[in-house]
Amino acid sequence: MKKLLIATALIAASSVQQVYAWGQTGHRITGAIAEQYLSDDARAAIRALLPNESLAEASTYADEMRSNPSDFWQKEAGPYHYVSVPVGESYKEHKHAPEEGDAFTALNKFTKIVKDGKAPLEERQRALRFIIHIIGDLHQPLHAGNGTDRGGNDVKLEFFWDDSNLHRVWDSGLLDRRQLSYSEWTEWLSEKITPEQAKAWSITDPHVYIMESAAIRDTIYPESDRLSWDYLYQHLPTATQRLQEGGVRIAAHLNEMFAK
Repeated sequence: MKKLLIATALIAASSVQQVYAWGQTGHRITGAIAEQYLSDDARAAIRALLPNESLAEASTYADEMRSNPSDFWQKEAGPYHYVSVPVGESYKEHKHAPEEGDAFTALNKFTKIVKDGKAPLEERQRALRFIIHIIGDLHQPLHAGNGTDRGGNDVKLEFFWDDSNLHRVWDSGLLDRRQLSYSEWTEWLSEKITPEQAKAWSITDPHVYIMESAAIRDTIYPESDRLSWDYLYQHLPTATQRLQEGGVRIAAHLNEMFAK
């Protein structure tokens, strides 16, 4: 009986992990990079809303709350982590958001909530954490899914001889293979962002993030179902640049949102 319970718990944990974007390490990297590009106004506003909470900590909230039994988390929030963009189509032109919403519509909604000074503090805090998370999500290529394989979750494969799927490889496998903490990744990646790159990446239009991710997505489906060093070599640089861009753009969005 004890073995059965342990096995059930492991299966449940595995299934939850499959829907995370970047995993906790990746999201914390984007949050920590964003901290470095905040304006004074944005930093002060965030500190007022989330005292004693870094953007790295806030970045994983939307995933950590998935098991909360409230209606918001169980019936509403699920679609807020991704968008669907069929191959050869554009999200902006064809408006593929379902009735229940998606990451694009949620980003707009939560931005309005944060800016509404009359909204309850708890709702504004939740909205701010979601904004940080969603912008990170939109920079994971498989969170702009093609609508046919659950963002690569249905693409079963082996990654370094362990059973996995394409979504999980991009959520965490590529990063975890280096065995670095999020703070080590942040230090390494931050040092490589030039002022020119930071300026060029400071885009606040989520349509751009979605377009970029969808274009990358179509290039990362492997020919083999056994991935190891070659796949890591080919795609880790893309994954880390998306984290850098995501961090800079979280800051750009927050700076714009809190500008006086």
